[in-house]
Amino acid sequence: MAPSKEDDLDNTQVEAPGLSYEEKLRFASPIAHPMATKKLTKKILKLIKKSNKVKDVVLSGKKRVEKGLRKGEKGLCIFAGDVTPIEIMCHLPAVCEDNDVTYCYVPSKKDIGEALGRKKPCICVIVKPNASLTEAYEEVKTEMGALPITW
Repeated sequence: MAPSKEDDLDNTQVEAPGLSYEEKLRFASPIAHPMATKKLTKKILKLIKKSNKVKDVVLSGKKRVEKGLRKGEKGLCIFAGDVTPIEIMCHLPAVCEDNDVTYCYVPSKKDIGEALGRKKPCICVIVKPNASLTEAYEEVKTEMGALPITW
C-alpha cells in the first residue's frame, strides 16, 4: 500500500531530536553576526541557566529586553539566530551598540528557552551582572567582546 499524502506531510514536520551546533547554524539568519562559537554557546547557555536561579538578573523575551535596553539596563544581550521573520528583532543589535551593551547570537531560540527552564523558545535575553556569578559573567563578556563582526 502506497503512503498517503497525509503520511508524507507528517514525516516532513518531524524534527530531529538533537541537532548538532553545525546543523543549528544552517537555520540561522544570514544577518546573525557575531555568532558565538560552539564552546562560547555552551558557556552562554550555562550562564543563563545559573543566572535564572537568581532573582532579577535575567530579562527574557523581546518585549522585556527592548524595555530594559530603553531604560538603560547593562549586561550581556544574547539573541537567537534562527528567528523568523528576522525583522521583529533586527533593530535590537543597533540599540545594544548605542547603549554599549555587549551582544552576540546563539544558533537556536529553543536552546535559550531550555536554559531558562521553559518549554517554549525564547528569542532574546539580557543577563545583568551579579555578585554571585562575577567570574563566569566576566569570562563570557570577554569572549563575546572578542568575537569578530563579519559580513
